[in-house]
Amino acid sequence: MSRLRFLSSTSVALLAGTTAAAGCGDDSCGPGGAPEVGLVASSDAVTLTYGQLHGGLNGDCPAAGAPSGVTSLTLIGMQAGADGLATLCVERPDLLVKQAQALGPNVAGSAVHVVDLNGTANGCSFAIDRSQPVDGTASATGLCGNGADPAGFALVVDGSLALTRTCGAAVDSVRITLHGRVAVAAN
Repeated sequence: MSRLRFLSSTSVALLAGTTAAAGCGDDSCGPGGAPEVGLVASSDAVTLTYGQLHGGLNGDCPAAGAPSGVTSLTLIGMQAGADGLATLCVERPDLLVKQAQALGPNVAGSAVHVVDLNGTANGCSFAIDRSQPVDGTASATGLCGNGADPAGFALVVDGSLALTRTCGAAVDSVRITLHGRVAVAAN
C-alpha cells in the first residue's frame, strides 16, 4: 500500500500529534472570514460538502528540491452531516500563498495531491475514482509559517475529478467539480 493511500485512513491520528510553529508576526495570518464548511464536491447528481479542515506539517508528500525548513502540509476535513473525508497534501505550502498550485492526483509531482475524497448522499457512497484525471488549482490566503501558524488560513480550491458512485449493486463514475473557500485550522 503506498504511503499516501495509507494516509487517508490514518490522517486523523497523524494530525493529532502535529504541533504549531511560531506565528508570522503580522495581521495577515488567518482564514479572513472563510467559512468553516465550504469545500463542495458537486455535479447535477450529488452535492457533498466538507469542512472542519485541519492542517499539519506531516511530511506526507515531500517535494523534491524544497528549501530547507519547508515540510509538506496535510489537510483533512470531514463531510458535513455524514462520515465522509477529504484529504489533500500540499508539497510546497510556501508556494500555496504566492500563486495557485496545480491540483492533481495522488502522485509525486502534483503540487496539491487529492489523497482522498469520499462520502455518502442519497443512499449511495462515493469515493475518488483513481482511474480518472484530477485537475484544477488550489491557493491560500492568510497562510503563515508554511501552514503551521495557529491562526490558520483560508484554502481556495477550483478543480474537477471523478467519484465512483455505489448505490446497492449499481456502480458508476460521476464527474464532479471540487470548489470553494474554506477555513483551515492548524494543529
